[in-house]
Amino acid sequence: MAFGKGHHLHLIDGSAFIFRAYHALPPLTRKSDGLPIGAVSGFVNMLWKNVEDNKGADAPTHVAVVFDKGSHTFRNDMYDQYKANRDEMPEDLRPQIPLTREATKAFNIACLEQVGFEADDIIATLSCMARNAGGRVTIISSDKDLMQLVGDGVEMFDAMKNVRIGVEGVQEKFGVTPDKVIDVQALAGDSVDNIPGAPGIGVKTAALLINEYGDLETLLERAEEIKQPKRRQTLIENADQIRLSKKLVTLDCDMELDYDLDSLEVKEPVADDLLAFLTEMEFRTITKRVSEALGVEAPVIAEAAPAAAPDRPEAPPIDPEAYECVRDGGALEAWIAKIRGRGWVAVDTETTGLNEMTADLVGISLAVDAGSACYIPLTHRAASSDDLFGSDDLAEGQIDLDEALKLLKPVLEDPAVLKIGQNMKYDAKIFARYGVNVAPIDDTMLISYALHAGLHGHGMDQLSERYLGHQPIEIKSLLGTGKSQITFDRVPIDDAVRYAAEDADITLRLWQTLKPQLHLNRVTTVYETLERPLVPVLARMEMSGIKVDRDTLSRMSNAFAQKMAALEDEIQEMAGEKFNVGSPAQVGEILFERMGLPGGKKGKTGKYSTPADVLEDLATEHDLPARVLDYRQVQKLKSTYTDALQEHINPETGRVHTSYSIAGANTGRLASTDPNLQNIPVRTEEGRRIRTAFVAEPGHVLVSLDYSQIELRILAHIADIEALKQAFREGQDIHAATASEMFNVPLDEMTPEIRRQAKAINFGVIYGISGFGLARNLRIPREEAQGFIDRYFERFPGIRAYMDETVSFAKEHGYVQTLFGRRINTPEINAKGPTAGFARRAAINAPIQGTAADVIRRAMIRMPRAIEGQPARMLLQVHDELLFEVEQGGVDRLIDTARDVMEGAADPAVRLTVPLTVDAGQGDNWADAH
Repeated sequence: MAFGKGHHLHLIDGSAFIFRAYHALPPLTRKSDGLPIGAVSGFVNMLWKNVEDNKGADAPTHVAVVFDKGSHTFRNDMYDQYKANRDEMPEDLRPQIPLTREATKAFNIACLEQVGFEADDIIATLSCMARNAGGRVTIISSDKDLMQLVGDGVEMFDAMKNVRIGVEGVQEKFGVTPDKVIDVQALAGDSVDNIPGAPGIGVKTAALLINEYGDLETLLERAEEIKQPKRRQTLIENADQIRLSKKLVTLDCDMELDYDLDSLEVKEPVADDLLAFLTEMEFRTITKRVSEALGVEAPVIAEAAPAAAPDRPEAPPIDPEAYECVRDGGALEAWIAKIRGRGWVAVDTETTGLNEMTADLVGISLAVDAGSACYIPLTHRAASSDDLFGSDDLAEGQIDLDEALKLLKPVLEDPAVLKIGQNMKYDAKIFARYGVNVAPIDDTMLISYALHAGLHGHGMDQLSERYLGHQPIEIKSLLGTGKSQITFDRVPIDDAVRYAAEDADITLRLWQTLKPQLHLNRVTTVYETLERPLVPVLARMEMSGIKVDRDTLSRMSNAFAQKMAALEDEIQEMAGEKFNVGSPAQVGEILFERMGLPGGKKGKTGKYSTPADVLEDLATEHDLPARVLDYRQVQKLKSTYTDALQEHINPETGRVHTSYSIAGANTGRLASTDPNLQNIPVRTEEGRRIRTAFVAEPGHVLVSLDYSQIELRILAHIADIEALKQAFREGQDIHAATASEMFNVPLDEMTPEIRRQAKAINFGVIYGISGFGLARNLRIPREEAQGFIDRYFERFPGIRAYMDETVSFAKEHGYVQTLFGRRINTPEINAKGPTAGFARRAAINAPIQGTAADVIRRAMIRMPRAIEGQPARMLLQVHDELLFEVEQGGVDRLIDTARDVMEGAADPAVRLTVPLTVDAGQGDNWADAH
């Protein structure tokens, strides 16, 4: 049947898929020969998702993937500078381009490209053909150049954002209807494609002009009528250039094609062809998914055994039906005998929740070999036909909880038996609450983190898919979601066995796969000295928690509410009318429409955006945006801290128990969650007041020890800046010393303003601050700020050398290192465009911030033994600070001990050429102690 009414054509922008896949995913190579396949992997997954997502009533009847063919097109003949400033294709992407064509053909989808034309022209021609034939078209792309085609049965779909783009979406983007898009583009030009346009005229102004004059030609003919002199002159002088730009941006809808619409009819993939390609690429996970969808057996893809265990027999397939349910003491004792015979065991707990301080133990899973795993149900509840959530009675066929723990305790605490877990800190805390101190441990999450920080996530499901080619059973398939979600003790035991034992099995397999790679990648020391020993330290800190005074928080919440009300009255008085100060949209209307302040931008919803940076810029011109910033700050303090912290007070301990993520940040920084105690602001009086609610128990004192300017000290060491090193050795005010060096001002003549400027530069340089950023921080002209930065590098040339060398190393190796050998991968370091600057700054900062993180980790790991026997315990780690709770008589001794540990934490692994110094304070509450 010829293409016509009722038919639906999908046109996939293949080039966009490729580049999105390449830049979004970390580098990936085929294990058998090292061929780069990261972009191919992403492309295949996007293509498969498109196939799976487009089934049903609105499924396409015709589909094609369209690619660019070569770089020279008819537009280059028209204008030789067209796309002249495009970067060369990355070397590792070049061999992947033909593979994406093979992938398309393997999916049995039409693969279209044509010499001399861009993919956009093919898409335009096919769209017009389909529209003229009475059919519908969906262009799967977010390319703005294709928006001129939208309308009359043609729409776009941004697959990455899952957003459909119709006429309204185009108007939101360009400010005009689709038929006027090329007029706006002709005026605005395009720096990416090197289309000249009209100098100084952007999309917003272009849309205003086109809407006023109707079309581009009328505008150019009547340019003399334009009131703004500069705009009028620009249009008159550049008329020919603008007309050329319109030709360049206009898509060709009349290409001569070697195929017709009927040849694009949707066809089912041929299983043998598609699976042969996926197998050749060694894509395990997608191969399994496709096989299941096509109803065929998945082909076997050979997997290299870990280098440290080449003789290990091939592991059996993961089979959740093969696991054992341990229902009595005799069966459990048999498993304990297996554990002792093996010398290791993968262990996992199932609980009633995610909060280790309140969750109850439901069951325990064990694995001693790949495929050899069991689940021990302990407190599952009996099913009940009368109640959705079941009975409160225990289900039959379970070991008594106390009996099971009594049998397991000796082996879980046995120093000769290694306990392996995924995020072992959670399980260790659960066991500790039941009187079992699990040790020694290995943690697959932390092994992965030591190996691949910055390349991918370290959750078990993700690691399983990546390294084992297996998608684990999802917890939501057992618990459900929303209001009908149950806790794990309500899960039927048979289902629990399959899920929980599989977790233990996967964890053991991951350990066997990943552990040998530590040595091969030379990060064994990182794992053994910075990751693994931190687990019991953090577990103990988190279980200790910190006492929080609910009454103090409540009083502060009330005070913040009153201050918000006062600020709201003040803001509304300034505005001259009542409005919702808490509504960003209404704030935008007041600032940009009623008051006419500059810089207003509307988002996709058509409402003004008023983020903090916009308000900070406006605050230099008017008091109202400054007061709005004050209002938002108080609002955040109230909602995020004084209100929310009350909900986090444990009813049994009266303390707040945060949880630290060891593998959260690429640089080794710890992240605090539930609640986040690291982000309590300390630069404002209100923020500091929140810390007064964190108090010591009666008869105790809180003691804070904080590294002084540790990152600047590390920078001075790494970049070998003798002037800075000497200042640190002599105990000088480093910011005053920097100012003296930069501005040739003697230290005894230093002014607070000059010191403040030097301080902003010192800290800004570490994070790659720009002239624009420094100008904003110091409220000075951008040129002056850039001059400060230039002078800084002139005076301390070693810093520039360090930056250049670090970036060069990252580009060559794909990672940077801390002084202690931690690898911080930099997958975006060779990226082009907007991400390039960020990737460069991150690479420069990572060795400094990462080394500082390693230093405090080393201090924390050594601290428990150092303060053993003292009436003190370590409670919190916040950036460069450690907080302790100490009996009043033991403060001085604790400070002396802890300071020695912290100041010597780098030794003997790294001999720093600058001293580390630690400031100490004490008080009844955290604010007084810091």
